Amino acid sequence: MKRRSWPVAAALVASAALLLTACGGDDSESKDNDKIAGADTGSETSASPTASASASAGSADRPKIELPSDLTYTFEWPKTGDADKDAVLSDSEQSIKAVDLAIVNQDALDKAYRYYYEGEAAAGTETFVQAYVDAKARVTGTYRYYDAVANISGKNSASLVYCEDQSKAYDMYLSPKKINKTPATKKSYVLYSTQLLKNSKGVWVIEKIDSQRGSDKCQP
Repeated sequence: MKRRSWPVAAALVASAALLLTACGGDDSESKDNDKIAGADTGSETSASPTASASASAGSADRPKIELPSDLTYTFEWPKTGDADKDAVLSDSEQSIKAVDLAIVNQDALDKAYRYYYEGEAAAGTETFVQAYVDAKARVTGTYRYYDAVANISGKNSASLVYCEDQSKAYDMYLSPKKINKTPATKKSYVLYSTQLLKNSKGVWVIEKIDSQRGSDKCQP
């Protein structure tokens, strides 16, 4: 199975169909009780709920995102000093985790990701998560995000481009439980481009998302 990679529009169904190809990478053996180690960096975020830099915007009804301890994230995109750009980065972190929560919950209509995705991006995410549900699988491992560039293009619109390292990320089948570990390749690195809108709650939600697996820009 292949870890997250969302094309846009007509390609969304193809994205879900491609889930059954391998990605990730590690030379360790797969065991039923495996727990994948997290990244050894000070910027790693744990699986417990994290405070958003934009928590003041719509914080009262933000979904609580609690993920299993075998899922860890490193976001190597430091604050820019610009309040809007930093809010885009912070909300985007939560949106990434919210999709993984839907996969863990095996719920293609999970309320957490629907808080951060609208329109085309929400429809594509539903299709993506449903493919995991149909395969009776979820994600596990360590995910690293880096080289983020946020741009504010208007009072309520923005874009974010960033890279994802899936080389220590895996898919785990639930019944019987088995982690699918495969060697890291060029395709373990994915470039994402998102279009965001600040909604009435002051939250930066994703309207469109595109991806390029194996992008030269994201190679180590």
